[in-house]
Amino acid sequence: MTPIQGLFAAVSAVLLFLYGLQGFSRELQDVGGTALQSWLGRVTASRWLGFLVGALATAIVQSSSAITALAVTLVDASVISFRASLGILLGSNVGTTATAWLVSFKLTGIGPVFIVLGALISVLPVRARYIGKAVFYFGLIFFALDLISAELKPLQERPQFKRWLALAEAPWAGVLAGLVFTALVQSSSVTTGLAILLVQQGVLPPQAAIPIVIGSNVGSTSTALIAGLGMSSVARATAITNFLFNAAGVLCYFPFLRSFSRAMVELTANPGMAVAWAHLIFNLSVAIGFLLVLTWVEPLLRKWLGADVRTARSEPAS
Repeated sequence: MTPIQGLFAAVSAVLLFLYGLQGFSRELQDVGGTALQSWLGRVTASRWLGFLVGALATAIVQSSSAITALAVTLVDASVISFRASLGILLGSNVGTTATAWLVSFKLTGIGPVFIVLGALISVLPVRARYIGKAVFYFGLIFFALDLISAELKPLQERPQFKRWLALAEAPWAGVLAGLVFTALVQSSSVTTGLAILLVQQGVLPPQAAIPIVIGSNVGSTSTALIAGLGMSSVARATAITNFLFNAAGVLCYFPFLRSFSRAMVELTANPGMAVAWAHLIFNLSVAIGFLLVLTWVEPLLRKWLGADVRTARSEPAS
């Protein structure tokens, strides 16, 4: 296989992975979309409950972009308040770390099993057919990861590829690479999955992968920002706040990113899990930090962003 053919094969595998993620998220929303919206609509009582619901919904749907965009839409429709949406946004950042853990456990070999199982379930009556499609796309995610892993192996021997990856060892370059790539593919799960696969193959040092996955958190906010265009001021404020939460977290961690990365690598002998731990600890610490001060931060955000917070529901203290 020529280098050009190898490159196209690798890009095709990445696109298949992205297609699997989008298909899985879409099918789950088709099955329980109304229930999910109703579920999110009940979280106005507590920012902590909103956080848990956002984390769980994202872990199930495997797409923080889908949940944050849905939260922005529900705010625009006055189904939930601006305050209630903030807990959901913070929870979605934690829920999206589920993909990193699935990849770090090296479960890519289960893909074909779920693809066949999903195809068999799809021939059953209507309700089961939707579930079968979700199972099929779930298997496709891991099958695509397996393909990506196979296509990237020949690149290990290419000096140009190694030199390009070496640039990511500088924290600023890694964060920027994760941000830009995630904004382009509209999925932090793709960025995180690729980074961990490269670490598992010994191509990318975990110290370089950690800044990439942290940068992906900022890049993932682009979906909600785009969704908020043309919506009400409070919906746009919700999308901008999602960006500010993630950007503030990266800025707080950035001065200590090298030492944080080393600490995560020393935490476990498994380099892939070191990246997954770093992703989880970063998002969880940022989320809890903001949740603890949300009572004071939320009025400031409303003032700075000019959000009209009138909704169909009252905003009880939380």
